[in-house]
Amino acid sequence: MISRNRLFYGSCLALLTTAFAFTVISGIAFSVKSEFVLTNAQLGVFTGVFFIGFTISQAIFSPLCDIIGMRWIVRGAFVTHVAGAVLIMTAQGYVPAVAGSLCAGLGAGLVEAGCNPLVAALYPDNKTSKLNHFHMWFPYGNLIAAILLTLVFANLGGGWRAQPLLILVPALGYGLMMFTAPFPQTEGVQAGVSVGESFKALFAPIMLIMLPMMLLTASMELPPSSWVPPVLQAGGINGLLVFGFVFGIMGTLRLLAGPVVRVLTPTGILFGGAVLATLGLYLFSMAESTLMAFLTAAIWATGIAYFWPTMLGYVSERNPKSGALGLGVMGAVGMLASFFVTPWLGGVADDRGHDTLDNAVVVEIFEDVNLQFPGVAETAGSQAEDIMAVNATVQEVLNQRDPEGNLPRGSTMQALRAIGGSGVELEVVERAQAELNPADNAGGRRSFRTLAPYGFILIAVFGLLLIRDLRAGGYRAEKLGSQDE
Repeated sequence: MISRNRLFYGSCLALLTTAFAFTVISGIAFSVKSEFVLTNAQLGVFTGVFFIGFTISQAIFSPLCDIIGMRWIVRGAFVTHVAGAVLIMTAQGYVPAVAGSLCAGLGAGLVEAGCNPLVAALYPDNKTSKLNHFHMWFPYGNLIAAILLTLVFANLGGGWRAQPLLILVPALGYGLMMFTAPFPQTEGVQAGVSVGESFKALFAPIMLIMLPMMLLTASMELPPSSWVPPVLQAGGINGLLVFGFVFGIMGTLRLLAGPVVRVLTPTGILFGGAVLATLGLYLFSMAESTLMAFLTAAIWATGIAYFWPTMLGYVSERNPKSGALGLGVMGAVGMLASFFVTPWLGGVADDRGHDTLDNAVVVEIFEDVNLQFPGVAETAGSQAEDIMAVNATVQEVLNQRDPEGNLPRGSTMQALRAIGGSGVELEVVERAQAELNPADNAGGRRSFRTLAPYGFILIAVFGLLLIRDLRAGGYRAEKLGSQDE
């Protein structure tokens, strides 16, 4: 016998696992960057490959959902979630850490590929509200994880490698709940919609509009979210607390989705969200104090809160024949955008951060490193090679100065990171970090400002859709097999 509550709450626990994985990867980003001496672009790959893993599993398994069933997809999510946590915990270099992030992303995509159509099948008459209730566990999960990482794991020892243990707790929970539970058929299978019809529905006019919009809504939400902790932390603000605050707002708003959907309709929600997200992201980029970081983050969080689940609910209600495939493609497109936008933001941050450096001060730091590091290396034993590698990096950057004496873009920031991560206890290392942190913070915030104007496209498109609905007498959901179809 199918237990709707067991399957729904098991799905929520699976999404909680995805949220814990996302928070852990974002939360350890600053430490991973320091330990493996990464550029912002490389760090963007570490955090962004989570999204490509999501996209891969969505793209492969969403078309198979009607064929193999949702149960096997959820089982695969459990296996890859666990594998991702273990790989990150045991990573001894950049590549294994990236592999762990990729695996965790594969698990996240499988949760979406299996659980979104499961929720739609369990609640066919209330899809948008229930998808919001299901997806509230992503922001709430991020909030819970941020609190646990800040208040508990920070005091347990073990460094950043202990934090992926947090992913395993909800993973084991939903594994136990859903491995043996009977699953219903997808909504499309129940209505007799063939896989071919679902593929054809992907080319419906509403899909051709909403897929590009999914690119933008996801880009306004997920990449900035993953950059919040390291960017704010570089500016002396507790980025993980702001991160948790953002997702706390999002979770609460999704909890209240039922009455909000009834009053504003999905189209109205998307339009209002686009306005607030664009304004909030721009203001967030200018926040230099803790108070302003929280205030402007609240506006941005309110704007992005309903984007993901409402986009899915809108497509499921306005183009129901697309079924599990349509939901999967929407999710895959959103995550694919996030994969490309996250490292792009990192590149923008490196470029804009360089503009804030004091060239003369940095040159002096580099020259002092060249004078002091060789002497330290003579007594450093096994660390001597690493110290001299930092020295060589600094010298190479100095050699690349232009005729006016300006240091090169990109490699200068990386050389400062190499000095900060060298482990050498000298005053020059502290000076390098003091010059790098404000640049990383300013560059990261300016990257948010670069992204914000894309929100005007969302405002225009969702505004036109809202006007169309108002002229047609209001929003209307379609159902498979109904006369309205």
